[in-house]
Amino acid sequence: MTKLRLLAGQINIPAMTTAQERDAHLHSVISKLDQELTAKPHDLVVLPELSTIDYSRAAFNALGELAEDLNGPSVKAFGALAKQHNTTIVFGMPCRTEDHFKISQVAVGPDGTVIGHYDKLHICQYGASMEKEYFEKGDHLFSFSVKGVKVAPIICYDIRIPELSRTLALQHGVDLILHSGAYARDESFFSWHDFVVTRALENQVFFLSLNRAGENFGNSTFCPPWTDENTPRTTFPDTAEHFASIELGTATLAQVRDAYTFRKDRLDDYTQLRHLEPTPLNQ
Repeated sequence: MTKLRLLAGQINIPAMTTAQERDAHLHSVISKLDQELTAKPHDLVVLPELSTIDYSRAAFNALGELAEDLNGPSVKAFGALAKQHNTTIVFGMPCRTEDHFKISQVAVGPDGTVIGHYDKLHICQYGASMEKEYFEKGDHLFSFSVKGVKVAPIICYDIRIPELSRTLALQHGVDLILHSGAYARDESFFSWHDFVVTRALENQVFFLSLNRAGENFGNSTFCPPWTDENTPRTTFPDTAEHFASIELGTATLAQVRDAYTFRKDRLDDYTQLRHLEPTPLNQ
């Protein structure tokens, strides 16, 4: 059974509309991660949705300058850091693809190169979100392995569509879902953690739900595949920037799945079951 050490960064992200401001922010984040990784090595580093830019209409109106492709400065900077510390880094950025933009989580490996990327499948347009005005949805899933743990990124609104997490867990054998978000404190903020616990327990996977820091964000959480009064989820500060070191192992997954046989007891196909209509009462 293997163990994986995860570093999750609930980071501050300043307002920005220029590439120069983006790159200054990128330099600051790289410096902080370098300190964390020098003090304590980690196998996997995770940052929030769109972690290279501000989540705002002003920033989205400047996507022509702020968005990058997979050879851009953010990929190169995080790739160099990953190679320096022999780790894997997953970060969020607006990705430029032909004539449109996507919300992407990019993974760079210990050799400094891109392992792959995931583009947000479900684009949010309610509360503080205005994504459909700026971004196109993705068209693929993505998973990779770190120290024997199979990992898959999803992004913010994706958590509210249960079929996605279910498919990753059951069809692709994912053990750890990296749910990076930009959860503003709008009307959907209250229900967010309920979705986290539900997705972790129903799929029996580790579930990191990572928000950005700030007065209007915060409250990231990490949920194991089983929680009770003796096994709580990990909570981050309400608003402050915070780097959490979390250790997880495949032995926990095996123990939980053996004790609570949700996945073993499910039927192969629920769509073929007969559906009985009410029987009319005799008149």
